Formats: sequence, structure tokens, C-alpha cells
Amino acid sequence: MLAFLLTLGALLGVVIVLAYAERKVAAFMQDRMGPTEAGLQGSLQAVADVLKLLQKEDIIPAAADKKLFKLAPILIFAAVFAGFAVIPFTPTMVPAGIGIGVFYLLAIVSLDVVGLLMAGWGSNNKYAMLGAMRSVAQIVSYEIPAGLAILSAVMICQSLDFQEISYQQGALMNQFPGLEYDMNWLFGVEALGINTTTIGGITTWNIFRAPMLLVSFVIYFIASLAESNRAPFDIPEAESELVAGFHVEYSGFRFAVLFLAEYSMMVLVCLVAVVLFLGSWNTPLPNIGLISLAYWTTGTPGELSGILWGIFWLLSKTFVLLFLQLQIRWTYPRLRVDQLMHLCWKVLTPIALGIVLLAGIWRLSMI
Repeated sequence: MLAFLLTLGALLGVVIVLAYAERKVAAFMQDRMGPTEAGLQGSLQAVADVLKLLQKEDIIPAAADKKLFKLAPILIFAAVFAGFAVIPFTPTMVPAGIGIGVFYLLAIVSLDVVGLLMAGWGSNNKYAMLGAMRSVAQIVSYEIPAGLAILSAVMICQSLDFQEISYQQGALMNQFPGLEYDMNWLFGVEALGINTTTIGGITTWNIFRAPMLLVSFVIYFIASLAESNRAPFDIPEAESELVAGFHVEYSGFRFAVLFLAEYSMMVLVCLVAVVLFLGSWNTPLPNIGLISLAYWTTGTPGELSGILWGIFWLLSKTFVLLFLQLQIRWTYPRLRVDQLMHLCWKVLTPIALGIVLLAGIWRLSMI
């Protein structure tokens, strides 16, 4: 229970910061001020919004299916929140260190689709239903290239355990029996006599261990924008077309839960990208000769230094990806439905299938 409350509190704090950052990033890109009144430079505006939502009246349409209407926000948030259980935050800190963490994550997050349909159907509103159908069609479609991109990383690492995948992407793996994997997968490193496991840092990240995983990372990141209903893939919530999408009938606390779930999904997909492709909690700084930057900026697993360094690097990489998501939203125009589906089925999915094939060949050649 304590771990649950701590995780929920930390997530709420990150979402509040992210909501404020989004307004400030948008204001900067559009040459305007953004929030300025509540707190220093509007820093308390997101907190004020949360308090306002909690005090608003909880309205349920008279013709709505009340059971589905009430259950949908809970299911949507629970599906997203449960995904954080398998994300490793430090070398020794992972809420649920199960060996099939990747499979669990893909399975549990997919329940989000059921909640979206429940919200649209339970509202008994044609706009909400149309928004729910468009959202489900988009998410189900983009789960294919995202899943294939994740599969390619799993094939290279030969593991479904997020923590084991994390250890493979850093110099710490040399200090743990049973985790000695061949990391010399960069072109020419064996010929040069370079052992990347002792160098650590960015040289052991998956996007550099196997070159095709850099393409997988790009595919996954694009698909994750669609999974999170983020622009330019925000068709399900296109205000000019659908009023507000599947949550048009929700107000007060229930709308706040849906809002929290959407931003939580942004954080979750970025965390997964960092763990699978960008070195997880490992430092990007390599060992250079006698200067052991990789070890110094990783700390000792199990001690306070290892915990602080792990959380710092994981969150730093995650916030970089989150900032990129915010920047993309205010840079590119919204795609049409046909453009969105063309990108998914005729561009990303074929490329992702090719990457999976290359990853299999690459892995076999390493045996």
C-alpha cells in the first residue's frame, strides 16, 4: 500500500509539472505569456486547476448507462497506472520485478481500449461514441508497429525482464554473475579490440548495440504519440470536429481522472522508450581510460548513491522525451484520418516487420 501511494503521489506530481510545462512550452512557441497569475510565473496554475476540478459538480447524463459511465474512468486510469509496476527506477528498485514484464505491460495497457469504448458507449452521446470509436481504431492500429518495435529490442536482448534489459545497457552488468552478455555489437569494435562492457555509458545503449534498434526507437516513439492521443495524432479529441471526444460528457473529478490518465500514458510510454532503447537508469557517460565516469555516475547498487543516480538518469531521459512530445504538438498540424492510417499500415508496420527480421538475423549472427 505504501509503494502504491508513493507511486501515485509521484505520478501526480510529474503530471502537474508536465501540465504546467506544456502551457509554458506552447506559450514560448506561440510568442505569448502563458499562465502568470497563480504563483511565481504561473507555477501554481496546474495546482489551481486540480483543485477546481475536484470542487466541480459530478454530472451524470440522465440517459447514460450509469454503471459503464462511472466505471470507464477507473478502468482507463487503472490500466495505465498498472503499467508502472514493472518499470525499474534504479538497479535495485522495481515495484514488481517479474520476468515477463514486457509482456505484462503490453497486456495490461491494452485494457485502456475497453475503458475508452465504455466511456463513449456509456455516455449515450453520438459525439462521445464517435470519438471513442476513432480513438480505439487509432490505438489498436498503432499498437502493431509499437509492439513490433518492442519485439525487435526483446529479440536483441533475449529477455522480457525490464530490469535485465536495463543491466545489459550499462557497465554494471560486469559486476553481476549471470549477466555477462556479448556487448561488442558496434561495427568494428571487435576488430579494434574494444570491449564496450568496460566502457559503459552511451556505447552500451540498445540503439548503439544494434543499429536497427535506432529505427525501432523512432517507430516506437511515433506510435507512442498515437497511443497517447497526442498531436499530430489527436484526431479522437479534435475539438473542432468532436467537441471533446469520448470524454465530452464527463465533468469534475471523473474528467480529472481521464486527464490524469492521458498524461500518465505520456510518462509511461516515454519511460518504456528509455528502458528499452536509451539505457534505462544507466548513465550516458562512458569510462575514458582511468577516468571511470560510468561507475562514478552510477553509484553502488543498493546504496543511496545508486538509488539517486538511477532515478536522476531515468527521469532526465524521460523528461527529454516528454519535452519532445510537447514540442511536436505545437509544431506539426493534425493528420487526417486517411493520412493517419496510411502512416500506420503502409509505412510504419512494413518497416517494423523488416526491423524484426533484421533483428533476428543480427541476433543469430552473434551466436
